[in-house]
Amino acid sequence: MDLLLTHGYFLEEDRKERAIMKPYPPLGILYLSSHLRRRGFDVELYDSTFGSRHELLEILEKGPPSVLGIAANLMTRAAALELTAAASASGWTVVVGGPEPANYPGEYLDAGARVVVEGEAEVTLEELLPALASADSALERVPGIIFRRDGGAIVRTAGRVLLPDLDAQPWPDRERIRVDRYLDVWRRHHGQGSVSVITARGCPYHCRWCSHSTFGKTHRRRSVASVVAEVEWIADRYHPEMLWIADDVFTIQHAWIFEYAAEMKRRGIAIPFECITRADRLNARIAGALAELGCFRVWLGSESGSQRILDAMQRGVRVEQVREAVGLCRAHGIQVGMFLMWGYEGEEMADIEATVRHVRECLPDVFLTTVSYPIKGTPYYEQVRPKLVSLGPWAASTDRDFRIAGRHSRRYYSFADRLLQSEVALARSGEPRWHAEIEAARRGLEESSSEVEA
Repeated sequence: MDLLLTHGYFLEEDRKERAIMKPYPPLGILYLSSHLRRRGFDVELYDSTFGSRHELLEILEKGPPSVLGIAANLMTRAAALELTAAASASGWTVVVGGPEPANYPGEYLDAGARVVVEGEAEVTLEELLPALASADSALERVPGIIFRRDGGAIVRTAGRVLLPDLDAQPWPDRERIRVDRYLDVWRRHHGQGSVSVITARGCPYHCRWCSHSTFGKTHRRRSVASVVAEVEWIADRYHPEMLWIADDVFTIQHAWIFEYAAEMKRRGIAIPFECITRADRLNARIAGALAELGCFRVWLGSESGSQRILDAMQRGVRVEQVREAVGLCRAHGIQVGMFLMWGYEGEEMADIEATVRHVRECLPDVFLTTVSYPIKGTPYYEQVRPKLVSLGPWAASTDRDFRIAGRHSRRYYSFADRLLQSEVALARSGEPRWHAEIEAARRGLEESSSEVEA
């Protein structure tokens, strides 16, 4: 074995996800596996989603050791660090990649990683695996990595050029894992199975809180022929009831969407799906094409109903565009999901009220809220860095766990959530009982308005 790939996410340890039960396979490492195996490397996979930390640690301890590749993000930090330390102690050469490690290379190297991969990893790993058996000078010739010389100095090599042709890449190695387990969970909890697919990599927009650490501010799209072929294969192989198109912005290229819809129709392929897009990348023709394709839900990053806050985020979208997009989806029978964010720098009570009015007028089918958190490497992180307060040891926390000194308390935002949910419930049902909930939420907001994070 040249490489063992894993991702350190354990469903059994995630209380929130166990309540939702909508897991998807780790496409990132599945793409790495298919690329490297095509190049002749012997690659094994440990899909930790349905595995266990104990089992994986036993595998690492028993060996025989080789190279371990761990894909990590801010939510799997603690597991990735534990796996790194355990593998290193058992003689494995550990390589870490994914969205987070390049933002904290020193910490991951200190935990036992030999190399941190920065950005897109397929070609980097292809060049890195043979170089790992050589001296530091060989590593220095591999673009896109960070490592520590024997003397202790951290070296960051030249940046890696992104893959120019995604069609030249093999599809993700779904057959190397138990996709049926994902489908079974979906069907057992939701009555239908779902499979994820991506048609493009990257997002060219400039939202200040969003991380671009893997693909930069780029957008590269696969050909219609490649995507349709993969979707047809997924349908024939797994028979899912729906798809999740996991692009950052699915409708970014209108001509591509029209061509894709035409080819799917020509080949008689129809699978319901949901996707994410931006309000400024929807119009009547696109909404019609999505409906024809079988899109049953579009997720929009509304974030706020205050134009002042949207501008501070550099969202590049107007509140009116979001409302127009909701109306277009609804006119074509497409459900709307909405992402919302409280607590962005500079937000005031008037902005919260604007968001409540906005959602009440839009009445999306589902909406999700979060309190803004600064991801290292983003402009938002740099903006609030002087005010960041860690809630615990770095290795046991995530970037979600920062407090921003002077910002309203979490209790304050829980009342904002309660107000939003109550106002929407009243608008949907008209039931008088929601008036009391609204008043209670407003009192809570007022009473907690002086509470700030310290």
